[in-house]
Amino acid sequence: MAVSKCIKYLLFFFNLLFWISGCIILGVSIYLKVNKDGNKITDEAIPGTDLMIAIGVIIMALGFLGCCGAIRENRCMLLLFFISLLVIFILLLAAGILGAVKENTVTDFVKEKLDKLTPLSSQPQDVRDDLEEIQRQLKCCGLSRGPSDWSPPPSSCRCNATDTALGCSSSQIYSTPCVDKIIEEIKQHTNVIIGIAFAIAILMIFGMVFAMILYCQIGRKDGGPTSNTA
Repeated sequence: MAVSKCIKYLLFFFNLLFWISGCIILGVSIYLKVNKDGNKITDEAIPGTDLMIAIGVIIMALGFLGCCGAIRENRCMLLLFFISLLVIFILLLAAGILGAVKENTVTDFVKEKLDKLTPLSSQPQDVRDDLEEIQRQLKCCGLSRGPSDWSPPPSSCRCNATDTALGCSSSQIYSTPCVDKIIEEIKQHTNVIIGIAFAIAILMIFGMVFAMILYCQIGRKDGGPTSNTA
C-alpha cells in the first residue's frame, strides 16, 4: 500500500507552521527576557518568560521532528513525534483540570510571591519604582496590606475625591492593595489563555492523527513485499 501524499504533506505543513510558531514564541520570549524595561513586581508574580522560552524550544523541536519524519517517511521519528504530542496533550489536559478545580491556588501563589517583597522599605529603589508604576496604572497602593506597606505612601498612591469607586479613601489614598488588582488582571485574561490552550490541544489532536496514519501507511508499505514473497 502506497503512502498517501496528501497525509504526508499535510503533516509536513502542519509541523512547519508548528515550528514557525515555536520560533516566534522563542524570539519574543528572549526579547522580553533581555529587555531592561521589565517590571520586577510582575515578573515575581507571573514568572512566565522562562516558561515561554521552554515552550518555544519544545514546539520548535517537535515541529522539526515532525517535518523530518513526514518528508523522510521515518517511522521512528513519527512515533517519537506522536508520543511527545500525546504526553504534552495529557499534561495540558491535566493542567486545565487542576486549574479549574483549584482556581484559588493561583491567587495563593501570587500573594505568597509578592508577600516576600514586603516590607517595601527594605527593597532596592528599582523595585519600589516598579511598584509605583503599577500603582499609577492599576489605581492601587502597596502590595499585600495596602498603604501600610509604605511609610509614608508615595505620590503614586494618591487619588482624587472623585475616584471613590476605585477605592479612594477619605485621606485621598487608594486603599486597595496591588496584589488584588494583579490577581484581577490575571483572572480577566484567563479566558484568553484557555482559548489558546484549547486551540493548541486541537492542533495536537490533528497532528497525532496524521502522524499515526502516516506511521501505519509506512509500516504497511514496508511490510508489503515481504508478505507477498512469503
